Order: sequence, then C-alpha cells, then structure tokens
Amino acid sequence: MQQVKGVIARSKGAPVELVTINVPDPGPGEAVVKIQACGVCHTDLHYREGGIGDDYPYLLGHEAAGIVESVGPEVHDLAPGDYVILNWRAVCGACRACRRGRPWYCFATHNAKQKMTLEDGTELSPTLGIGAFIDKTLVAAGQCTKVDPAARPAAAGLLGCGVMAGLGAALNTGNVQRGDSVAVIGCGGVGAAAIAGARLAGAATIIAVDIDDRKLERARELGATHTVNSKDADAVEAIQALTGGHGADVVIDAVGRPETWKQAFYGRDLAGTVVLVGVPTPSMQLELPLLDVFGRGGSLKSSWYGDCLPSRDFPMLIDLYLQGRLPLDAFVTEEIGVHDVEAAFDKMHGGDVLRSVVVY
Repeated sequence: MQQVKGVIARSKGAPVELVTINVPDPGPGEAVVKIQACGVCHTDLHYREGGIGDDYPYLLGHEAAGIVESVGPEVHDLAPGDYVILNWRAVCGACRACRRGRPWYCFATHNAKQKMTLEDGTELSPTLGIGAFIDKTLVAAGQCTKVDPAARPAAAGLLGCGVMAGLGAALNTGNVQRGDSVAVIGCGGVGAAAIAGARLAGAATIIAVDIDDRKLERARELGATHTVNSKDADAVEAIQALTGGHGADVVIDAVGRPETWKQAFYGRDLAGTVVLVGVPTPSMQLELPLLDVFGRGGSLKSSWYGDCLPSRDFPMLIDLYLQGRLPLDAFVTEEIGVHDVEAAFDKMHGGDVLRSVVVY
C-alpha cells in the first residue's frame, strides 16, 4: 500500500477536499496508474451534487491518461511503463452482449475489486470506477487502454469520457456517413465532440444548435457549417431550412432534456436517426404522439459512452490526433493544478470552458 494525495467530495454539495488516500497494491487483474492529466467533467460535479448516487465520500476525476506503475497477478497484456488512457467500461468478455460480438454494450463491466480508503479506513467510491484526481489510482487492468505515448496527456485523457461520448455518438451510434446532414443540439464538451466526429466522418452539412454564441463559435472552429441560436430562432424550423426543408439525416441531442429531444425528433428527416447522448435526470418524462413515432420511421437511439470499445477506438483516435486530423487540443481550454478543481466547477456554470484539465 502507498499513500498519495487525492480530491474527494465528502458530502452532498460540500466543497472538494485534497486529502491523503491509501492506495492498495494491485491485486489479481488490477493495476496502479500514475496519473499525468485528468479532465474536469460535468459528471464529477454531478457526483459531488448527489445527482448520481449517495455513496460518499467520492474520489473524483475520471477523464485521465497516465503511466502504469504496477500490475497484479493475472494481468498479461499490460506492463509497468505503458502509457494508457483510463476507461470506465472494462468489458467482461462473457456476458450475452460480449458473446454476441457486441462488447461495447457489455452488461457486466467491472472495476478494481479492492477499495482505496481515507487514512482512517473509510472506503472511497471512485467516480465511474476510476477516481483520477489523485497522484496514483487503482483500477481494473481492463480499464487501461494502451496508446501512442507521443500523445499529449491533457488531450489524450479526454477520450476517457466526454470527448469519446460525443465522437462516438456521431461515428458509432449515429453512424454518420459521407455527405450526410447532421444537427447537434447542445454544444458543450460532448456536443462539440459530436461536431468534430461528424466532420471526421465526412458529413456535408453540420448544424450546431445552442443558446450561447460562444459555444456556437467554438462549434464552427470544430467543423460546424451552420449555427443556430435557439433563443432567437425555432431550432426545428432552422434545421429544416438548412436541409432543403427535409430535416437532418442524423440529429444528436447532447443536452438530454425532453424539450431538446423533441427538437431532435422533429428536426430529423423521414427515416432519419435521433441519438440521445445528453444524460437526463430520473424525474424527466417524455410525451409524444405514438403515431408520429410510427409515421416518421427511422431510428431512435441512446448512446452509452459513444458506444465505444476502448481497445478499438482509443488507439485509432489517438493516431488521428497525431496525424492532425482530430483536434483534441481544442478541447483543452486550460491546464490547472489539483488545488483548482473547485474553481473549475464554478467555471462550468458560466460556460467559459470546454475542459479544464488537471495536469500533474
């Protein structure tokens, strides 16, 4: 066991704390990773605010890249010194989804079995099974994906959650094709990544919809061909007007509210695809005429983590980044220290950043 410093949320809504944490030596199937960089994601804030659970105290942070320090028994494809991106869906290989050749839907993803603790022995709940606002973290070996070490950690780590969710919503779930029209509703970190994914796929028309002109300008920089401020214009009418009156082939809702989902539903072309990647709250309800669902055809999909398979997608996306074809650096608004996590949460509310990234 070793002791390191990490950022925790001790109770609902309480300011985060930098405390000493006990990290066990890796057991069977586990690894200890020295963190080099970790993005500050809205999901961390949701954990802090009690929006996901109440298993306090939480060890925050999950969008991370780092170096494997040690591995436990029964780990065969990972070694100390490997440069990795951490993921929160280590697939089991044995559930019904994995057996059908669809491991990105794995229904039995897993994390480290041992618990990291406070000095008094209190067990910590790592966010998304990772917990990476810390010098070193304990994870399941399957949560480590080896990538080219030439990739800048602050940018590479963002594939661990939000950027991958957006890219995958376009590339995997939405299956955007060359020449398609795509609309993205909500242009924060996930939505901006969906725009970059649509551009990477070769979409001809990419429409960014938001209520913040700053986010819309960033969306243009990442590949949007058109922008719509939905405070000033009806989003559905604007999407239809920009697609010959038909609607977009793929519409991605990166907000996750009933209002935005309906905009996506009615803003798509006949037989088009709606992708929900924004995360709704448990209380949200959707009411829709069933005849409209039947009559418009197409696909209504939810995107889990961009339907990614880290072992397949992370190395490929890092290669595209190193070739200059995927602008991951554009998502790093600022690099901060581990003491600045609380301030980074405050900046989220103002929409001033795509990502603040803690760099060690």
